[in-house]
Amino acid sequence: MTSTVTPTPVTSTPAPTTSTTIRTTKPKRRITLSLVLLFFAVLWMIPLFGLLVTSFRYRVDATSTGWWTVFGDFFGQDWTLQNFVDAFVNLDIGTNFFNSIAVAIPATVLPIMFAAFAAYAFTFMDFKGKEVFFATTIGLLVVPIQVALVPILQGYVNIQNALGIQIVGTFPAAWIVHSAFALPLAIFILRNYMATLPVALIEAARVDGASHFMIFWRLIVPMSVPALASFAIFQFLWVWNDYLVAFIFIGNRDPVLQQALYSLLGQYGEGWQGVAAGSFITIIVPLIVFFALQRFFVRGLTAGSVK
Repeated sequence: MTSTVTPTPVTSTPAPTTSTTIRTTKPKRRITLSLVLLFFAVLWMIPLFGLLVTSFRYRVDATSTGWWTVFGDFFGQDWTLQNFVDAFVNLDIGTNFFNSIAVAIPATVLPIMFAAFAAYAFTFMDFKGKEVFFATTIGLLVVPIQVALVPILQGYVNIQNALGIQIVGTFPAAWIVHSAFALPLAIFILRNYMATLPVALIEAARVDGASHFMIFWRLIVPMSVPALASFAIFQFLWVWNDYLVAFIFIGNRDPVLQQALYSLLGQYGEGWQGVAAGSFITIIVPLIVFFALQRFFVRGLTAGSVK
């Protein structure tokens, strides 16, 4: 007599899939990252907010109590706009504003123009030593501008003595310095962006008989607008906020806004309320430039980071 054994079915609990785990962890990581970025953003904004509060306070109140004490009796404080009125008048906006524009715009356009040509050559042209030249150019990013100010100034003086051409004290002196030290970063950003452009389109233009000049102006430049705008933001903000180069190479004959802003401080530092108010007046133009070009900012900087 034989007995039949019926096998017992084995049931197993399915393990969670990888996609489900990823969906669960992604929102948590985003929330954590957002909180961390928010913390640093608030931390970075604290001094700026303190400067804003100080710019609306009377000098007696600002020198006797800290700006954070206004939260104890915010509506009971004495606020004033006189600091902004005085700063606007003493900054001599009608003259110094146009001096800043006369320095910032050429010092932004010149490095973009030369760097675009160089980036095109490093990306789409083959010549001996290309990688060595590019590595050398990128290595110049580590050279601080301060170490070169004295040699450059001495070079300007030598040119003046040899040719009789006045350079120091003029706007072109600042243009050359700003442009020279901006070129390595500009070439790096533009070259990385141009490397992401479709090579097939460039090859098709060459087959059709287009020269390098035509390819550059009609194809590369229009497609590289995000990268050009990203660097333009960096360069314009740097030149607009610069005091050192303008002070050394232009001097006080045609001062820019940053030089006028420093003069508001006074000999003994008694005018720092005017500096607080003047800082927010001089920041208007950089904010306009940034918000006008911000849609290109991330695209231009992240291009080339992922193949």
